[in-house]
Amino acid sequence: MTELTNFIRFNEDGTLTGNIASIAYDIDITGEPFTSTNKDAPVYRIHAKSPRGRRLELGGIWKKKNQNGGDYLSLSVSTGHGRLNANLGRFPGQDDEDLMAVIPWD
Repeated sequence: MTELTNFIRFNEDGTLTGNIASIAYDIDITGEPFTSTNKDAPVYRIHAKSPRGRRLELGGIWKKKNQNGGDYLSLSVSTGHGRLNANLGRFPGQDDEDLMAVIPWD
């Protein structure tokens, strides 16, 4: 199987792992659920390791509503080369419902 890029995998224990990549960066990410009474807070906080191995918070994943009232997930992270905003959607060619593609938008 080809190595995946630009994906999020939701794990059975509630955490997530993934990767975001472009020509300027290639970052392995982790995340855990975040609970808040603030309706605008993310549902996951996203982290990565610095070049020296330090855990850094990069951003989060928010649950949003589409025009038809359905739920979808939106990612926003600081990559060190700017901000990446993306939606999460079905990963092409995969049957795994826990695997989501990172679909950038601006």
